[in-house]
Amino acid sequence: MATKAKKNTKIKIEKNEEVLDEPIPLMALEEEGEAKIEELPGVGPATAEKLREAGFDNLLSLAVMAPGDLAEQAELGEAVAAKIISAAKRMANIGGFISGEALLERRRQVQKLHSKVQSIDDLLGGGFETQALVEVYGEFGSGKTQIGHQLAVNCTLPVEEGGLDGDVFYIDTEDTFRPERITQMARGYGLDPDKVLARIHVARAYNSDHQMLLAEEIKRMSKGLNVKMIIVDSLTSHFRAEYIGRGMLANRQQKLNRHLKDLKQLATVNNALVLVTNQVHSKPDAMWGDPTKPIGGHILAHASTFRLYLRKAKAGRRIARLVDSPNLPDGECVYQVTQEGLRD
Repeated sequence: MATKAKKNTKIKIEKNEEVLDEPIPLMALEEEGEAKIEELPGVGPATAEKLREAGFDNLLSLAVMAPGDLAEQAELGEAVAAKIISAAKRMANIGGFISGEALLERRRQVQKLHSKVQSIDDLLGGGFETQALVEVYGEFGSGKTQIGHQLAVNCTLPVEEGGLDGDVFYIDTEDTFRPERITQMARGYGLDPDKVLARIHVARAYNSDHQMLLAEEIKRMSKGLNVKMIIVDSLTSHFRAEYIGRGMLANRQQKLNRHLKDLKQLATVNNALVLVTNQVHSKPDAMWGDPTKPIGGHILAHASTFRLYLRKAKAGRRIARLVDSPNLPDGECVYQVTQEGLRD
């Protein structure tokens, strides 16, 4: 005879481990502070170890995953992964609507990384935001890689000096990263180059699959590090070279969209800045105006929080134009690239 009392449905996932359907008592967890992944129903020591080895060491990193992706990365069943994600969402309290006031309070956690170029920082409302994906595009020699190098150095500065006091992961797809340039820029601020270079972790990506794998590898390598910036220079070079012609365009865009999703998750989970540089092409049917257009189409345009278009000017100057922003007006600024780094 059925009773009115709720019964917990149990699904076996490993020996001595279960996943429960019963709602999680949030109040007790909130009183104790941030919950750990072991407190998720059904996540015992073995499953917790699998999750940590895959780079998931907090609730938010689990809550933003898709079941299929988590199942693949942590070697779990998809049904089990779905239940873990659902429980993490409830425990992290991110699954429902919140008031605008609460969202404004959450936005106060966003930090600003200063470029140390007053005109650029003013253009971006005080600097480069964390929890954002910033796209920088322009022709060769416009200074895209220089901005990446400069921000990598600045990220290691203390917060009170306009930095984020964090570590940087740099995915190099075009063999353009130069530790010698980092040394020059560090010395331009009176910093110890060796200490700066020790906080910048660089990997060369040899194709688009390797590039995407490196983004996933950041989750595993970031244990014990204060990850505050991820740089991909450049984002589209491998995709552009490997997927040629209109017949391959759909596959390229789907793969690029997946890669961007992984990068934005890293930004959210780590309260970090993601900076991607992008190649351009000339639009042949443009009758007037600037025919230069960024690669990546609407997929990249929608994924980017901020878009900066760089171009060369006279006397060694560079012009940065803010093309897209959720809260700032379009505008331009002028700066220089010197031996010591970017300057007004």
